[in-house]
Amino acid sequence: MFDKDRWNEVMLTLRRNKLRSFLTMLGVAWGIFMLVVMLGMGNGLKHAVMGGFDGFASNCAFIWTMPTTKPYGGFQQGRRFHFDNEDTRIIREQVEGLDLCSPELQLGGWQGGNNVNYKSKTAAFSIYGAEPEVLQVEAVLVPRGRFLNHRDLEEERKICVIGKEVEKLLFEKEDPMGKYLRINGVYFMVVGTMAKKGSAQMGDNPDAKIYVPFTTFQKAFNSLNTVHWFNIVAKPGEEVSRIEKEVKQLMARRHRVDPSDESAFGSFNLQEMYNMMNMLFIVIAGVSWFVGICSLVAGVIGIGNIMLISIKERTKEIGIRRSIGATPRAITGQIMQEALTLILVAGYFGLLAAVGLLEATRALVGDGSDFFKNPGVDINVALVAFAVLIVSGLLAGYLPARRALAIKAVDALRAE
Repeated sequence: MFDKDRWNEVMLTLRRNKLRSFLTMLGVAWGIFMLVVMLGMGNGLKHAVMGGFDGFASNCAFIWTMPTTKPYGGFQQGRRFHFDNEDTRIIREQVEGLDLCSPELQLGGWQGGNNVNYKSKTAAFSIYGAEPEVLQVEAVLVPRGRFLNHRDLEEERKICVIGKEVEKLLFEKEDPMGKYLRINGVYFMVVGTMAKKGSAQMGDNPDAKIYVPFTTFQKAFNSLNTVHWFNIVAKPGEEVSRIEKEVKQLMARRHRVDPSDESAFGSFNLQEMYNMMNMLFIVIAGVSWFVGICSLVAGVIGIGNIMLISIKERTKEIGIRRSIGATPRAITGQIMQEALTLILVAGYFGLLAAVGLLEATRALVGDGSDFFKNPGVDINVALVAFAVLIVSGLLAGYLPARRALAIKAVDALRAE
């Protein structure tokens, strides 16, 4: 029940020592401010970095060949070799737990740029030969037209799907659908346009890519029976690292590579990277909570000390109240109410300042970047922080209240 007289006494006590009350609340406000800001900024970093995985199959890996570093089977070290079409069939048939094995080619090698012509316009883009299943790995959308299909592969059609940047630089305001691009002297008809999903980006910029059917690429660009790398996706519940290792061992036997030559194959395990980054942000959140809680505890200890000083100053007042019949519960309630009021008011303004700073930062960074995006905390964090404040406030008031009750009424009346 709301007790107006008790609240008047609490506010009178706080107003009696305005500077002391303000400085005491400042410590708690700073603690909640630091907790929320650190968590919010950590979330901004997490949203940007983890956003780079959006749309990608998180349980996938990419495997390619490298020069050997050990002699084996009559071959010298430094030998270069390539995957081939038969490797694709063997991997699909012999590796258990495999959901997808998609071969891919790139004109000019990794991150190689190639001149693409349309009428009098020329620009450099990345050209890929792929199968339709690459959409299960790459974080791209096809807003217009269509993507590659298996009939394109079977008939070796000279068609392509282009990124937004390709459309912008070569076609400007002209509709690209049905138009022909020239790549290394070969004409390809545009059947679709693509764009990256959100902020997701791994490797080359999806907006500057051009996809052509895998079989067409092999014939058009003199890459017969060649595969540059495999996109490997594991079935749900399967470890990509195990499948990656099995594929490497299988390919080592097939291409007569020393099984212990780990440098003969390059790979990138997206699942391991995803788990590593996720664990990193869990640690960052843990550190933020630890530092924030420590700051809060320091502020709460300060309030507890101030309450002890206040009780010592009001020893005679407490003695008089007890002598005229004030119950221990009433005295304890008032002291705890004073401490709780200090903490909640300080916490409110600290939380308000933290949210204001995060909102200002969000407005300043706009859509964000690859390293920082959408800083902030959800309502659950605010509720947990306030729960911590309430518990801390009760403790900060309860211990001094016990000290007050330990004072005998006769001794309190004698105090000066």
